[in-house]
Amino acid sequence: MKKRISGWLAVMATLGLALGLTFSAPASAESGGLAWDKAPNKTTDVQALQNGAKLFVNYCLNCHSAAFMRYNRLQDIGITEQQIKDNLLFTTDKVGETMKANIDARQAKEWFGTTPPDLTLVARSRAGHGGTGADYLYTFLRTFYRDDTKATGWNNLVFPSVAMPNPLWELQGERRPVYTKVEQHGHATEVFTGKWEQVTPGTLSSVQYDNAVGDLVSYLEWMAEPAQNTRIRIGVWVLLFLAMSVVFVWRLNASYWKDVK
Repeated sequence: MKKRISGWLAVMATLGLALGLTFSAPASAESGGLAWDKAPNKTTDVQALQNGAKLFVNYCLNCHSAAFMRYNRLQDIGITEQQIKDNLLFTTDKVGETMKANIDARQAKEWFGTTPPDLTLVARSRAGHGGTGADYLYTFLRTFYRDDTKATGWNNLVFPSVAMPNPLWELQGERRPVYTKVEQHGHATEVFTGKWEQVTPGTLSSVQYDNAVGDLVSYLEWMAEPAQNTRIRIGVWVLLFLAMSVVFVWRLNASYWKDVK
């Protein structure tokens, strides 16, 4: 009887381990601050990923590298090698090269006070208690505002005193956050209302800009793990196989120990 129970425990432990590895939650990396908006998940939308790749190359790759991603990997999202050569190769002439920015690291540190980080894995590394890394990036790229007290002339609600200017300001235009005064602990404090005042228009409307940022963030999320969608599909089939195997293992276990008293 004890051996039969031990067999069952082994089966359930194996299944539990598989489930645990699949659904383990991301570790928290942030605390406090502005609540993050939920980013749209477009990692299976090829057109959105292609638009996100275009935005990344045109607006992010000037300062930030993606040194662990090769240009020819963009073929996985339906961009042909010739299209990559004609439209996306600004920092190199070889489609097999990695996405490295042309900016000099020493000059960047002198201009911004810090070296612009590599963005290959940023969509995974920025996950925190407020949500996923995609949620963080989606909120971050939509909360820039003009601040003449900063060296770059820009500030950000998610990352106060950020060293970088708004890379997408031409698309979004200039905005100003709307605050309201509230009483907290006996002191008047300004609190962000969640609303924005448009100071100068951008080339995109507010809705179009949010969609564009969603495409860019989805591309960053895809770039952080290009095999993610394949892994998830295979993982679902593996779990279904394990679930079905439990029935056969249970009957085999019962048959094996049926004559044991």
